[in-house]
Amino acid sequence: MSGPDAGGGTPPQASPPPGWTPPSSPPPPGWAPPQAQRATYPTPGQAAPPLPTGQPSWAPAPGMLGAAHKPGAMPLRPLGLGDMYDAAFRIIRFNPRATVGSAVLVAAVSMAIPVVITAVLTATVSIGLDESGNADEGTTVGLIGSMGSLVLGSVLGAFGTILVTGMIAHVTAAAAIGRRLSLGEAWAATRGKRWRLVGLTFLLGLAYTLMLGVYVVAWIAVVAIDSLVLTIAWGVVTVPLVICFLIWFWVRVYYLPVPALMLEPVGILGALRRGFVLTRKQFWRTFGIGLLTLLVVGVAAQVLVLPFAIVGQVGSLAVGAQYALLVLVATQALSQVISSAFVTPFTSAVTSLQYLDQRMRKEAYDVELMQQAGITRW
Repeated sequence: MSGPDAGGGTPPQASPPPGWTPPSSPPPPGWAPPQAQRATYPTPGQAAPPLPTGQPSWAPAPGMLGAAHKPGAMPLRPLGLGDMYDAAFRIIRFNPRATVGSAVLVAAVSMAIPVVITAVLTATVSIGLDESGNADEGTTVGLIGSMGSLVLGSVLGAFGTILVTGMIAHVTAAAAIGRRLSLGEAWAATRGKRWRLVGLTFLLGLAYTLMLGVYVVAWIAVVAIDSLVLTIAWGVVTVPLVICFLIWFWVRVYYLPVPALMLEPVGILGALRRGFVLTRKQFWRTFGIGLLTLLVVGVAAQVLVLPFAIVGQVGSLAVGAQYALLVLVATQALSQVISSAFVTPFTSAVTSLQYLDQRMRKEAYDVELMQQAGITRW
């Protein structure tokens, strides 16, 4: 019989007592422990030390960096033109009620006024021309009432567009950190700033009007001198200067105060000051993006309203003189609503994105936006 229990076999090994460790073998002669590599960090203004040759550098997983720095419609870093346009379309697409919906609502309500008034006048008085092409007293009253209502609707639409612009500034700021504001929330966010926004817009419009008025008066005075040489010299010198000044005023004073007023605790003068500060040393960038945006929305608006203009002209000829004006006013109102559905949200969103971009470039506002979005920087 063989085995561990058999006579002459290996006795069973007992377990070592608690706390016992086996003795370590001595190191070979000449052996020395390797020097510990300590992590070094560059001091401010000093470049980071290179990694050892052959050691791979760390890189985030695919999608990790984008998810960390783009919680919403735009990346939280200084924006390029493509970033702004992409973010503007994202904001409109994922928040249509507070952007397109608000613009359409304002335009529809304001343009309903001339349509209703023209329809009433068409049913009560003769708006069409007689066979000789002359307008009688009733026609004159109808035309004045219809055109006056169209002007009134345009004024109310402009007033409502001002408020929609303020709402979209809040929608854009919320979309930057991944929040979606409803129409009611966007309207509530403008509380306390609505009349300031109207006052700011009125002040800027008044400034433009006064500057152009002074220049027109100066032209009248020069022409009254009745000197051809002086008139030509005045035009050659002043026209380019006035155009350049109006462009400078538009970029430095007019362009960014609205989002500054809506998103910062400032008043009208403070918003003007903030817009002036944010566009400092950024004139050509701001001007280029703003001008391109105006060209884009201008072309798009013409494409959108062209079918309605054609229908209005053809329809006014088809229905006869009595209802021609009603058809023209109705198609004009519909064109205004369709145009506002794209122009107002897109231009307002791009302007607000330029405001955020300038703050990220000048004031590291992206860090604050990351904190609001709940992003922890490494």
